[in-house]
Amino acid sequence: MDATSDRNDTSGGATALRLAQDPEADALLGRSRLADLIGMLLDQQVPMEWAFKGPAAIARRMGTDGPDAHEIAAQDPEAFAALLSEKPAVHRYPGSMAKRIQQLCQYLVDHYDGAAEGLWHDVGSGAELLARLEDLPGFGKQKAQIFLALLGKQLGVRPKGWREAAGAYGEAEAFRSVADITGPESLAKVRAHKQELKAAAKAAKAGEKKPGR
Repeated sequence: MDATSDRNDTSGGATALRLAQDPEADALLGRSRLADLIGMLLDQQVPMEWAFKGPAAIARRMGTDGPDAHEIAAQDPEAFAALLSEKPAVHRYPGSMAKRIQQLCQYLVDHYDGAAEGLWHDVGSGAELLARLEDLPGFGKQKAQIFLALLGKQLGVRPKGWREAAGAYGEAEAFRSVADITGPESLAKVRAHKQELKAAAKAAKAGEKKPGR
């Protein structure tokens, strides 16, 4: 089954995204699925907007219009880490994230000729696509489900069962993750949801430490 059969295919072309809340960065995210993957990889331990500004910063520092998996994978690791470390740093941990980005790009080169779209080009189901995403370096189940939800909700990649495979992140208007961000208002809702989760986790942890538990 074609992964985009129920909607016009935007997976290889430009579409409107507002994940970074920055025109230049969002324009790149709209036209490059590799940029989306890199942004998703960076989306940990930093604000979401910071993470998704990363691909544009990397491309700008490399002097290119957008990220290329072959080119990134071929970079000298120390030089690439230094590039991400330039102020302002692309991530809170630029060295470790530079290594992960190169591993991701090398995986795409080895398995999909460097094309991020290869992940879903001939995919038969949402479950199959989720499994492919989970195989990516740096992508655990949660990150894979969020990216699957982003593909389905905003990028027109909707294989059969994609919402179910994405779990709670695939629910319509869930406002649980970057997959639901379309502007400042939805960003605020997603941020509020994340804060609620953190507060609940903190309360649960405090409860476990009470005497007699």
